[in-house]
Amino acid sequence: MGNLLKVLTREIENYPHFFLDFENAQPTAGEREVWNQVNSVLQESESILGGLQSYKGAGQEIRDAIQNPSDHSLQEKAWNSVCPLVIKLKRFYSFSLKLEKALQSLLESLTCPPLTPTQHLEREQALAKQFAEILHFTLRFDELKMRNPAIQNDFSYYRRTISRNQINNMNLDIENEVNNEMANRMSLFYAEATPMLKTLSNATTSFVTENKTLPLENTTDCLSTMASVCKVMLETPEYSSRFSSEDTLLFCMRVMVGVIILYDHVHPNGAFNKSSKIDMKGCIKVLKDQPADNVEGLLNALKFTTKHLNDETTPKNIRTMLQ
Repeated sequence: MGNLLKVLTREIENYPHFFLDFENAQPTAGEREVWNQVNSVLQESESILGGLQSYKGAGQEIRDAIQNPSDHSLQEKAWNSVCPLVIKLKRFYSFSLKLEKALQSLLESLTCPPLTPTQHLEREQALAKQFAEILHFTLRFDELKMRNPAIQNDFSYYRRTISRNQINNMNLDIENEVNNEMANRMSLFYAEATPMLKTLSNATTSFVTENKTLPLENTTDCLSTMASVCKVMLETPEYSSRFSSEDTLLFCMRVMVGVIILYDHVHPNGAFNKSSKIDMKGCIKVLKDQPADNVEGLLNALKFTTKHLNDETTPKNIRTMLQ
């Protein structure tokens, strides 16, 4: 409990709120094995984001090749421009698979009996921080991907060119790297508006389905507690002012939205229902109190990547807040 900042004496809807040290939490001996496994994955995350941020695409080369189908040099130029980009896209996709396994390892640690999820989060803050870092990365990745239509254009050109056998004597080595089966899986991944979030939602749902002896509440309580933690940290100046960096505020917002989305996908009634353990009205208000530029993508994530927002059981005032 060394990294526990404070337990609130007040309760909202009879649900305790903990303050997690997202900036400085260090693993205890009991956390170390899982922490090391997850850390080896997370160490690659900034490089992945950097690669996505610098992704320029081969739009001009592809247009030239399509407009001049009989010009072999332009076909070759487009193909040679697209191939290294496809290798990069494969790296991003492969990272999503590593992230999926890392998330499931953390869920296993943070939900296993005899401790409650709240006790896990209180005592294993370094793992909670890693869980938060995965969600933070995921929302950043998806925000960048949504703003870059070149990704799907490049990959579509790659698949079309291979399927039509148009490459002749051009670079064939890439087919060893990205064969048809891999291309199909990558295509499904990049077809999603928010592919990393979809991966994590599926991973969380699979975790619940595969661990039949583990009560569903262990997973949903872990998620709802983290959402509550972030909300209270954001809405309480006494605590948010302690952050050493303004980036931690955005970090908390992304994590809060990420766990809400996962909760909404895993809980049968979703996050917006009146019976939900997440104070959705409070969470949305916290976001809307921030500068619009910081939260537009996060509000859109709640609108478009949740599962139950448009259910009849969602209170009208919640739907109105997100319009």
